[in-house]
Amino acid sequence: MKAAMIGDNCIDFYRKIDGEEVNRMYPTGNVVDTGVNLKKLGIDCSIISTTGNDDNGRWMVETLKNENLDLSHFKVGNGATAITYMELDGKERVHGDYIEGVMRNIKFDEKDIFFAASHDLIHTALWGMAEDVLPEIKALTSGVISFDYADRIDHPLVESTLPYVDIGFFSYAGKRDNVIESYLKDKVDRGMKIAVATFGEKGSLAYDGVKFYEFGIYPVEKIENTVGAGDSFIAGFLFGYLNKYTIKDCLDKGAKIASEVIQVFEPWK
Repeated sequence: MKAAMIGDNCIDFYRKIDGEEVNRMYPTGNVVDTGVNLKKLGIDCSIISTTGNDDNGRWMVETLKNENLDLSHFKVGNGATAITYMELDGKERVHGDYIEGVMRNIKFDEKDIFFAASHDLIHTALWGMAEDVLPEIKALTSGVISFDYADRIDHPLVESTLPYVDIGFFSYAGKRDNVIESYLKDKVDRGMKIAVATFGEKGSLAYDGVKFYEFGIYPVEKIENTVGAGDSFIAGFLFGYLNKYTIKDCLDKGAKIASEVIQVFEPWK
């Protein structure tokens, strides 16, 4: 089995943690974090993206090589690597400026599209800028396409990508209620195979067109940083799906991986 992650990469730069100036950073990105976590679970992963030709871009490439990811379609553009400026106040992340850098003009060419379509799983995310190539990937692939919509459940991309996405992930501010149940059901009724909602410390919920599946969390003694919780949950869920786990067990695997990642500062262990 092999998976293609197509989308974003960036550097998260923390100016302050709990009010103290630290200037701490790490390579990341939704598809990067999901891909690294999947690789650590034993799934061969490719990253299809573009980084900058600056020091941060060189750091990104070196980091991903060290994680044994396939970078044959990971490009280096002329310009700065994308960077997000953040602060951490207790458990809360405060997002500052986002500098797109070379991500502003990222393009996925025909070689990227055919390469992505050759995988068993193709995953992208809301800020991955890969939505325009999903129709062609969908037409070419026999694999599964998954999409991380983050907490933007009303974003226009939910509707425009719906015909091309098999598994959709949504972060919901709250807990299981009639609103999110109806929302997930609607997405599956109109094309998705599975729609998944995560509720942070309140667990997760999935719908597959037949029934709802619910799972809680794995409590931890100390949370270091929740920044990688969503991507690591998705990696765990997709690992389970590729290995033909039940949906309940996919939610379980996602919760388990997320519980491990939130105990470290970086978005993977």
